[in-house]
Amino acid sequence: MIKAVVTDIEGTTTSISFVHETLFPYARKKLAPFIRQHADEPAVAEQLAAVSVEVGHTLSLDEAIHQLAEWMDDDKKITPLKALQGMLWQQGYENGDYQGHVYPDAYEKLKQWAEWGVLLYVYSSGSVKAQQLLFAHTEFGDMRPLFSGYFDTQVGSKGDPASYRMISEEIGLPAAEILFLSDLQAELDAATAAGMSAGLLLRGAEGRADAADVYDDFYGVTVP
Repeated sequence: MIKAVVTDIEGTTTSISFVHETLFPYARKKLAPFIRQHADEPAVAEQLAAVSVEVGHTLSLDEAIHQLAEWMDDDKKITPLKALQGMLWQQGYENGDYQGHVYPDAYEKLKQWAEWGVLLYVYSSGSVKAQQLLFAHTEFGDMRPLFSGYFDTQVGSKGDPASYRMISEEIGLPAAEILFLSDLQAELDAATAAGMSAGLLLRGAEGRADAADVYDDFYGVTVP
């Protein structure tokens, strides 16, 4: 029996277009001025230092900004970039510049599972901060109370089975009792290699599910 569901965000609970047409351009536009304004603050300074560690040598402020912008343009899943993007997105949410997108069927199913006592978690390449911000500012209100925890690239790559084994250990359940949801087969393959069940969510035009109910067809996996 499935006792916990771990869900991806982009393309799974949330439109890819929201991420690529709203969040990414916002962060790209605000990146340089934000870093210059806040470079001496501990949270930002920590991530700038991590950029230098990532490239293997010390970078100036301008070099770090250039490197971050290059990673962003290449859509790299690098932890200091994701952390700084999360800070920028917090600014956008709090200013009311946009609202977090969640598919209505995703909201309804997650709420139903939570009511049934299924533990819900998020695993996304976006930082935990970015995940929490998105779910805190949706048209359905603050969805964070539905979730028991969040995972990002701190646990490892989403294409690495070891990441899912670590998530299983953190949750405290056997992998066989955990269902992972994603729109990417490579991630599902990694999850199943770690012993989890997996559900592929594919959406057609305008976010409509390819199946009659994308959340009720998990290759025979039953959620109570």
